[in-house]
Amino acid sequence: MTPELTALALAGLLQAVQYVLMSVPANLELGTGKTLSPRDPQRMDKPLMDQVSPRTGRLFRALNNHFEGLILFTLAVVVVTLGDQQSAFTAAMAWTYLAARILYVPAYAFGWVPWRSYIWLVGFASSILMIFAALI
Repeated sequence: MTPELTALALAGLLQAVQYVLMSVPANLELGTGKTLSPRDPQRMDKPLMDQVSPRTGRLFRALNNHFEGLILFTLAVVVVTLGDQQSAFTAAMAWTYLAARILYVPAYAFGWVPWRSYIWLVGFASSILMIFAALI
């Protein structure tokens, strides 16, 4: 397996870890009556994310952000892999993306301002640079 695909597989596992980090406190805070419900808007006062503690809300938003970032990173890995454009640079960018996404979780959870945004930018730039490298 290429380094890029390994980083992608680990990013997928990170997604699962983030889900657990968010869902356990959300279930403890809201109770299973709410979290197991169909969550129909007319039955809820407000979205579940708005009913949890600030830190759990941040973990929810970090999880959603990783879904968004993972789309671009997956695209970058697919382009590099199927285009047979793997290099030391694309491998470094893949590992940089993964490291940034790992750091992003505590940065968001603990409100590290402005570092959270800088960490996000590193991950985003890593994906973009992988795509550019595949095209060159």
